[in-house]
Amino acid sequence: MISRTESAAATRRALLDAAADLLDLGGLEAVTLRAVGARAGVTRGAPYRHFPDKESLLIAIGTRAWDRLGAQTQALRADASLPAPTKLRSALHALIDIARSQPHLYQLMFSNPPGDPTALARAAQHSQTEFLTIVADLVGDQDARRYGALLIASANGIAGLEVSSQLADKKWGGISSEELIDTLVGMIPTDRQPT
Repeated sequence: MISRTESAAATRRALLDAAADLLDLGGLEAVTLRAVGARAGVTRGAPYRHFPDKESLLIAIGTRAWDRLGAQTQALRADASLPAPTKLRSALHALIDIARSQPHLYQLMFSNPPGDPTALARAAQHSQTEFLTIVADLVGDQDARRYGALLIASANGIAGLEVSSQLADKKWGGISSEELIDTLVGMIPTDRQPT
């Protein structure tokens, strides 16, 4: 028999999954508590018992995405079989892959919800800390923040060019996001021996 707590957790997961699907299909406008409840197959009032409003639901979706990216980045960092440049490339590709496959989610992850403008920045902390550790393995602790910010900003720009189809323009010579990431990582000076 499922406990009330387990049932509530399952309903919350179903609501988050439904909201994420609606976000992928139609952007922020498609995500309403009523539509989420209908897609999740729950009663009309169920979404409101878990999320007081649309913004809190969107924050939960963004937080879940950052948590997943953080776990992926942590696994990369902990993989002793990978050299540091490969870890860095993989972490940057993971971020760009979200923009490529779920552009509305990617945009949400980097947004500042009006009711709690720092909510998603707080949610990103684990992922960003793991990323900075990977960067520090290449450039040292002293320069990790500077290069980390440069790398994230560059990846964000690459993602924007790709998602908007501007990267495919012939003026860029057919270069791919993968090639740009390789170039970017190759430009980073290494103060330490790659691990």
